[in-house]
Amino acid sequence: MTALTEGPQAGVAQQTLARRRRRADRLPYLLLLPCLVTIGVLLLWPLGQVVVMSFHRLDNVRQLRGDREWPWVGLDNYAQILGDPFFWTVLRNTVLFAVANVALTMILGTLVGLLLDRLGRRMAAFVASCVMLAWATPALTGTIVWKWIFDDTSGLVTWAFNALPDGLSVALFGRSDWTGYGWFNSPLLFFAILTLVVVWHSFPFVAVSVLAGLKSVPSELHEAARVDGAGPWRVFWRVTVPLLRPVFGILVVLSTIWDFKVFTQYYALAGGTQDRPTFMLSVYAYAEAFSPPPKYGLGAAIAVVLTLILLVVTGMYVRLVLRQEGEA
Repeated sequence: MTALTEGPQAGVAQQTLARRRRRADRLPYLLLLPCLVTIGVLLLWPLGQVVVMSFHRLDNVRQLRGDREWPWVGLDNYAQILGDPFFWTVLRNTVLFAVANVALTMILGTLVGLLLDRLGRRMAAFVASCVMLAWATPALTGTIVWKWIFDDTSGLVTWAFNALPDGLSVALFGRSDWTGYGWFNSPLLFFAILTLVVVWHSFPFVAVSVLAGLKSVPSELHEAARVDGAGPWRVFWRVTVPLLRPVFGILVVLSTIWDFKVFTQYYALAGGTQDRPTFMLSVYAYAEAFSPPPKYGLGAAIAVVLTLILLVVTGMYVRLVLRQEGEA
């Protein structure tokens, strides 16, 4: 009789335990549901709309408002941009700009992070606060300041070059009077100044992130490497870099995404979208979509291509980092 009663009770207890486990397994997903819904509404829905627009011919604001139909063109927008030689010039500009900016941002940010790690607590806090001012400054505000610095009449750079002795200025640069010199007229100079602005605005985030990673590295590892006779450079490459590889991986991915999508700094420095030789994909998409006559479908197609490029680049880098972590 006892065995008969214990059998059903044990089965009920097991069922109750199984139900509790299933509820516990579903709890994280339920907690994430509000965040996923928010992301879907604010990110995935607009992205889906852009993809849909890229398959239609949209050249009127009334179409965007829904007052007129959207003529279906299939892949014609993609065929048009991929068959245009100017698109490949813009893609080259974007890739070269992103590679240069990511490299410079990572190098400068890492060096500043190492410096902050070697400073005392008070001095490190002071320097970090000063550095973060660049990160906290809105992109538009910072770009306007840099545009004034390179102003052709009253800018700081123009004043500094005019202050050089005439003989030295002529020997080095071939001119002595820099008033009225167009710093933004040459594509090479424009990209150099744009790179300066973007790196100045981006490296503080890398520096603080590297500093946080350095604080998590046990000091015993560095001391052991020094005891074995390793110099500072060897300690950095053999000890610090492998331990901070996940941090560097995330920073490179984020920097790549940000630098591929640079728009505000470009628009403010160039004063619009008139300088086509310096176009990048983000500016190209905006110009095609909103410059008269507007071509919203074509601009959406360029934006989709840019998104796909970022997904491929990010996926390849994440896969490489995961493979290296697995081998380690």
